Amino acid sequence: MQVINPATEEEIAELTVDTAESVHLKLARLRNGQQKWSSRSIAERLEIIVGFGELVKQHKEELAQVLTKETGKPITQSRGEVTGSLNRIEHLKTHADKWLQPELMAEGAVKESIVYEPLGVIANIGAWNFPYNTGYNVFLYALVAGNSVLYKPSEYASLTGLKFKELLHKAGVPEDVFETAIGPGQVGQYLLEADLDGYFFTGSYKTGVHIARSIAHKLVPVQLELGGKDPLYVMDDVADVNQAAINAADGAFYNNGQSCCAVERIYVQESIYDDFVRHFVDEVKNYIPGDPTNDATYTGPLTRSQQLQVILEQIKDATAKGAEVLIGGNQPDRKGYYLNPTVLVDVNHTMELMKEESFGPVIGIQKVASDEEALRLMQDTPYGLTAAVFSSDEQRARKILDQMNVGTVYWNCCDRVSPNTTWSGRKNSGLGSTLSYQGIRTFTQPKSYQMKGK
Repeated sequence: MQVINPATEEEIAELTVDTAESVHLKLARLRNGQQKWSSRSIAERLEIIVGFGELVKQHKEELAQVLTKETGKPITQSRGEVTGSLNRIEHLKTHADKWLQPELMAEGAVKESIVYEPLGVIANIGAWNFPYNTGYNVFLYALVAGNSVLYKPSEYASLTGLKFKELLHKAGVPEDVFETAIGPGQVGQYLLEADLDGYFFTGSYKTGVHIARSIAHKLVPVQLELGGKDPLYVMDDVADVNQAAINAADGAFYNNGQSCCAVERIYVQESIYDDFVRHFVDEVKNYIPGDPTNDATYTGPLTRSQQLQVILEQIKDATAKGAEVLIGGNQPDRKGYYLNPTVLVDVNHTMELMKEESFGPVIGIQKVASDEEALRLMQDTPYGLTAAVFSSDEQRARKILDQMNVGTVYWNCCDRVSPNTTWSGRKNSGLGSTLSYQGIRTFTQPKSYQMKGK
């Protein structure tokens, strides 16, 4: 399998793809290794994961360079992901022991308790856009809980996946407890056909549905972190229109918009609409595009060449229906999977741009007359990942946020994930939760003990 640098379209590595047989052999080893791993104490397992975090810190620059070369993520953002994702380990250090310990529920003639046992051998089918964040949410938490893991990195982030394996083994995770499966979608299919105790996937709605259907008969846990069409509403009482525009633009264009919780559509109250749009466009004009290895670059190439056509078709559809492109909308004259950051106005919900996930550097900004109109438009989606409101009035904002059928809501912020709170989607945005105490117990199965003395 060729690994292509999306900034240059040049091959940077060639990897051997797993076969059905190699996947079967790896799973057999993981099955054997899981028993010994789960017999270790939580403290022992956690100490190894903390050691892995220290190795990541030591190799930060090397890891960031690998991530940038294979995904096109600007190098400063790669460094930020490598170091920022370590807050998952801090979260585990603080909370894992508490939430994995047996719980005494009642004492009397019968002593009643709950023990949290590992699932066993799990598959983690990972994402390429934030492989550290989304990967750690699964495989680090699963390992601390006593599971073994077969991690299939996206074919667009395989070199990063192999670095995870290298450093986890160096930190002390046994080779028969964490393994990788390398290759395209067919390799993921091998995992779906194998005997596993849980499936954890981050990616598209279409693939998530395929996974759920394929393994339904196994009656094992399946967790799906899928996409979104996340709305942001700017109210007319916002404290600082310029700052709101700066924050919204970053939420829309960070990592080239390739984030499940990126701002994908913006609604602005009509009295401040023109000011907001002007400030928003001015901010986007300041974004420096180009070589992702350059520290000054804010927008690099898209990771997948296929997504370019998706976004260009959305822009074409929108302009045909009356939208205006204020900036961008075209590809620069250079090699690589680049698209200039694009802002459209005069948009509406007849346009694919405002309905279907873009996952790239494009945004539509729509004028609204009232909170009621904004709420109706924000709710007009099959997705349910996040929603944001910018306002100086928390109670007014909450009237909107409380009615959003999404997993996470934001007031005066957006496009952020914290290990202290659950990360979950609703409707087409997925099933299950990672992070928080729920994300620690996600990788366990409860067993009830009812013990009566003589």
